[in-house]
Amino acid sequence: MIQKPSNAFVGASWVALLAGMVAYNIGLWNATMQLNEKGYYFTILLYGLFAAVSLQKTVRDQLEGIPVTNIYYGLCWFATLSAVLLLSVGLWNAGLTLSEKGFYAMSFMLSLFAAIAVQKNTRDSRLVGNEPTTASEPPFNNLS
Repeated sequence: MIQKPSNAFVGASWVALLAGMVAYNIGLWNATMQLNEKGYYFTILLYGLFAAVSLQKTVRDQLEGIPVTNIYYGLCWFATLSAVLLLSVGLWNAGLTLSEKGFYAMSFMLSLFAAIAVQKNTRDSRLVGNEPTTASEPPFNNLS
């Protein structure tokens, strides 16, 4: 049985997502690294967020009996793990202090976790009926 997420959990999820993303990007903005390095880390954040949300959706789809192809399921896992690996390799080889490396790693992981929680809350709210579907949209297709 799916329960509607509490307003406190929805709010905390959004705050965590925004805090992680904003902190990560403020860190990039203030960093003394070259612009191409900043672009690399920013792209990894976007890639990781998309991959984590997509993975959460495919796992949830499978649990609910919604067909998901094995290739897409595998690609979601690959994308999520590769985003974490690419960040790890980038930080390992970066000329940053350990505290800076830890800051980027923690804000990245907070953002990924929060993105999954926000997506889960959105889906649960729609399934419970918090957000009405349109007449042309089937109730269990294309859930965010």
